[in-house]
Amino acid sequence: MILDLNVVGLLITAFLVQQPPAALQHPLPHQVVQREGFEPLLAHVNQPGGPRLGFADVPLQGTFVAVHDEIFEYRTVLLAEAFGQPVDWTRFEAKRDAENVSGKLRIPAGGWYRLEIRQMVGQQMRAEAFVEPFGVGEVLVVAGQSYADGANDELQKVTEKQNRVVAYDVVKRTWAVANDPQPNIATGGTIWPGLGDLLVPVAQVPVGFVNVAVGGTSSRQWLPGEKLYKGLENGGLSARRFRAVLWQQGESDVIENVATEKYVENLTRIRSELAKTWGFEPPWLMAKSTLHPTVYVRPIEEGRIRDAIELLCRQPGFKRGPDTDALGGENRGGIMSRRHFSPIGQRRAALLWFVPIWNEIHRDLDAAKPTVSAARN
Repeated sequence: MILDLNVVGLLITAFLVQQPPAALQHPLPHQVVQREGFEPLLAHVNQPGGPRLGFADVPLQGTFVAVHDEIFEYRTVLLAEAFGQPVDWTRFEAKRDAENVSGKLRIPAGGWYRLEIRQMVGQQMRAEAFVEPFGVGEVLVVAGQSYADGANDELQKVTEKQNRVVAYDVVKRTWAVANDPQPNIATGGTIWPGLGDLLVPVAQVPVGFVNVAVGGTSSRQWLPGEKLYKGLENGGLSARRFRAVLWQQGESDVIENVATEKYVENLTRIRSELAKTWGFEPPWLMAKSTLHPTVYVRPIEEGRIRDAIELLCRQPGFKRGPDTDALGGENRGGIMSRRHFSPIGQRRAALLWFVPIWNEIHRDLDAAKPTVSAARN
């Protein structure tokens, strides 16, 4: 039998064209995965290369047509002016379920990266897929009411030159640059682009926000069984791991005249139940956020919620966030925002949030410092 080489070539081409292309479902473009293993700067000040920024074992999910004797490799390529360290081609253990491939990839903290995956048979590459930009850095979950939601005066934009400040859309399940308005929240401005701009240059990693705040909500509406609780639960699960919950809420509890003890009880229950679902216990950084000048002036009720937040911060799992009640006067906005934060107030609130977050990232810093006697020796 004589084979027509042109026909054979056409058949091979048709077969190849019909094969579904390789693709990655996780990580996503613009996604930030929470790092671990970060060692503070002062612990390594005399070591070459500076601080150890940490790493993440990044879950991989993709689709590749199965072939015999296949192996999978990954690498990361640093994009322009990125932080971090590239990883050369490295083999990883891939688990397969039909055309679905999964695995864990150890990637140094930093970004933006281009993550590349290739399917190999011997020395031949059979398929490849990639995602960019992608980073390993700091992830923060935001919850609370209008000051955390988009109710402030100015629509802020990320100014970090590589746009390494991103936000997760919990409905579309996508990541994007964290310009206001934030996904799935009110249409006004927030404080989160400015906070990310402050964090990225000094942390030297990308920063991602998962914001599930909803304006006008009280602590009882965040209790287990409520719709807002489910949103916070799902937001945390989407992030998988994250540095902290940023809780900015209290005004509605002032309006409802909630007792100090009740507020403490509500927040303790919310945190405890979420920790069971999430499988770990991130710290909750608690803002003192009780003032709403054009809605009420109720110093006694405001004091009760401030006292409750102070009591919570003495319990395990809760830590002090910023006292944004200190931002009065020019920091409060125009009548259209009902006196939420003005543009300068948004920037100052971001700066106030920067301090406790920075302290949380560096919570082991003091332990790394040499003692006086050791320093003298």
